[in-house]
Amino acid sequence: MKQFVVIGCGRFGQSVAIKLAELGSEVMVVDDKEDVIQNIANKVTYAVQADATDENAIKALGIRNFDVAIVTIGSDIQSSILVTLLVKELGVKHIVAKAQNPAHAKVLYKIGANRVVFPEKEMGVKIAKSLVSSNVLDLIDLAPEYSILEIKMNDEWVGKTLVEINMRRRYQISVIAIRRDDHVDINVEPDRVLLKDDILIVIGNNADLKKIEKN
Repeated sequence: MKQFVVIGCGRFGQSVAIKLAELGSEVMVVDDKEDVIQNIANKVTYAVQADATDENAIKALGIRNFDVAIVTIGSDIQSSILVTLLVKELGVKHIVAKAQNPAHAKVLYKIGANRVVFPEKEMGVKIAKSLVSSNVLDLIDLAPEYSILEIKMNDEWVGKTLVEINMRRRYQISVIAIRRDDHVDINVEPDRVLLKDDILIVIGNNADLKKIEKN
């Protein structure tokens, strides 16, 4: 089981910590606000009130024993940079940090962050794409050129099998799962007849996925 420490419990930090805990991971959250710690304490493995910019305090928490550190301090750039540096120096192998702007991100990468995220920007892009394409329910960007989409059925596909639709040849994308009645089936049989309310989970190049978004 992977162990995660989430430092900074704003809305983004709390949502990450709670979801990781729900997925069965061991999660410790660190924040300097007592009310924040009290609110999240029963939703994660450990919740500690501490000043993460204090080197002695962060050492005492045993941060070096965690597999991944997620630094979600975004508004206070100086604290974000200092905490990321401290976590790196303490030996955490994988660090994810939240950035406020590109310059902030550049510094975080320079001092050892393995991944930098812009939650508001990424969510904005995700929402915009889903609004432009009415049949796209959800989107995950895997890389600059590849994504996973959840798409609703269109009339042309209803009652047909995946073999008949032949998305790999027609659209150069692959169906990796089907969601039906809130159940996700990753063992997709090519001869399964698709129903009107099915949700297809597909993966492919963004340029090819746009062909489906327009259907």
